[in-house]
Amino acid sequence: MGNLIIQNKRLLIIFLSVVVILSIPLIGMQFSNEVNWSVFDFLIAGILLFGTGLALEFVVKTVKTKNTRIILIVAIIVLLTLVWLELAVGIFGTPFAGS
Repeated sequence: MGNLIIQNKRLLIIFLSVVVILSIPLIGMQFSNEVNWSVFDFLIAGILLFGTGLALEFVVKTVKTKNTRIILIVAIIVLLTLVWLELAVGIFGTPFAGS
Protein backbone atom coordinates (compact mmCIF):
# COMPACT_ATOMS: atom_id res chain seq x y z
CA MET A 1 0.00 0.00 0.00
CA GLY A 2 2.82 2.42 0.87
CA ASN A 3 4.55 1.77 -2.46
CA LEU A 4 1.35 2.63 -4.35
CA ILE A 5 1.07 5.96 -2.52
CA ILE A 6 4.69 6.80 -3.40
CA GLN A 7 4.05 5.94 -7.07
CA ASN A 8 0.95 8.14 -7.11
CA LYS A 9 2.92 11.00 -5.52
CA ARG A 10 5.58 10.71 -8.20
CA LEU A 11 2.97 10.74 -10.97
CA LEU A 12 1.33 13.76 -9.36
CA ILE A 13 4.71 15.53 -9.18
CA ILE A 14 5.36 14.77 -12.86
CA PHE A 15 1.91 16.04 -13.83
CA LEU A 16 2.22 19.21 -11.74
CA SER A 17 5.70 19.87 -13.15
CA VAL A 18 4.30 19.68 -16.69
CA VAL A 19 1.49 22.06 -15.75
CA VAL A 20 3.93 24.56 -14.20
CA ILE A 21 6.24 24.42 -17.22
CA LEU A 22 3.34 24.89 -19.64
CA SER A 23 1.98 27.79 -17.61
CA ILE A 24 5.11 29.81 -18.50
CA PRO A 25 4.21 30.30 -22.19
CA LEU A 26 0.54 30.64 -21.24
CA ILE A 27 1.36 33.57 -18.96
CA GLY A 28 3.80 34.94 -21.54
CA MET A 29 1.01 35.04 -24.11
CA GLN A 30 -0.92 37.39 -21.84
CA PHE A 31 1.88 39.97 -21.80
CA SER A 32 3.55 39.70 -25.21
CA ASN A 33 2.53 39.13 -28.80
CA GLU A 34 5.83 37.36 -29.43
CA VAL A 35 4.67 34.29 -27.53
CA ASN A 36 2.02 32.76 -29.76
CA TRP A 37 1.20 29.14 -28.93
CA SER A 38 -1.84 27.32 -30.25
CA VAL A 39 -3.75 24.59 -28.45
CA PHE A 40 -1.84 22.10 -30.61
CA ASP A 41 1.49 23.52 -29.38
CA PHE A 42 0.41 23.07 -25.77
CA LEU A 43 -0.80 19.55 -26.50
CA ILE A 44 2.46 18.48 -28.17
CA ALA A 45 4.58 20.11 -25.46
CA GLY A 46 2.48 18.41 -22.76
CA ILE A 47 2.88 15.02 -24.41
CA LEU A 48 6.64 15.52 -24.77
CA LEU A 49 7.09 16.67 -21.18
CA PHE A 50 4.80 14.07 -19.62
CA GLY A 51 6.33 11.31 -21.75
CA THR A 52 9.80 12.40 -20.69
CA GLY A 53 8.76 12.44 -17.05
CA LEU A 54 7.34 8.94 -17.33
CA ALA A 55 10.46 7.71 -19.14
CA LEU A 56 12.67 9.17 -16.41
CA GLU A 57 10.50 7.58 -13.74
CA PHE A 58 10.74 4.22 -15.53
CA VAL A 59 14.55 4.46 -15.68
CA VAL A 60 14.80 5.43 -12.01
CA LYS A 61 12.58 2.53 -10.96
CA THR A 62 13.99 -0.22 -13.17
CA VAL A 63 17.70 0.43 -13.77
CA LYS A 64 19.81 -0.66 -10.82
CA THR A 65 23.34 0.40 -11.73
CA LYS A 66 24.13 4.04 -11.10
CA ASN A 67 26.26 4.64 -14.21
CA THR A 68 23.68 3.13 -16.56
CA ARG A 69 20.93 5.13 -14.90
CA ILE A 70 22.85 8.38 -15.33
CA ILE A 71 23.61 7.63 -18.99
CA LEU A 72 19.96 6.84 -19.74
CA ILE A 73 18.69 9.93 -17.92
CA VAL A 74 21.10 12.17 -19.82
CA ALA A 75 20.13 10.48 -23.11
CA ILE A 76 16.41 11.04 -22.43
CA ILE A 77 16.95 14.71 -21.58
CA VAL A 78 19.13 15.24 -24.66
CA LEU A 79 16.49 13.57 -26.83
CA LEU A 80 13.77 15.81 -25.38
CA THR A 81 15.93 18.88 -25.99
CA LEU A 82 16.66 17.92 -29.60
CA VAL A 83 13.01 17.21 -30.39
CA TRP A 84 11.92 20.44 -28.67
CA LEU A 85 14.49 22.48 -30.59
CA GLU A 86 13.52 20.87 -33.88
CA LEU A 87 9.86 21.62 -33.32
CA ALA A 88 10.62 25.18 -32.19
CA VAL A 89 13.19 26.40 -34.71
CA GLY A 90 14.07 23.52 -37.02
CA ILE A 91 17.73 22.83 -36.29
CA PHE A 92 17.69 19.76 -38.54
CA GLY A 93 15.35 21.11 -41.23
CA THR A 94 12.74 18.35 -41.08
CA PRO A 95 9.13 18.93 -42.17
CA PHE A 96 8.17 19.09 -38.48
CA ALA A 97 10.21 22.24 -37.92
CA GLY A 98 8.54 25.38 -36.66
CA SER A 99 8.40 28.57 -38.64
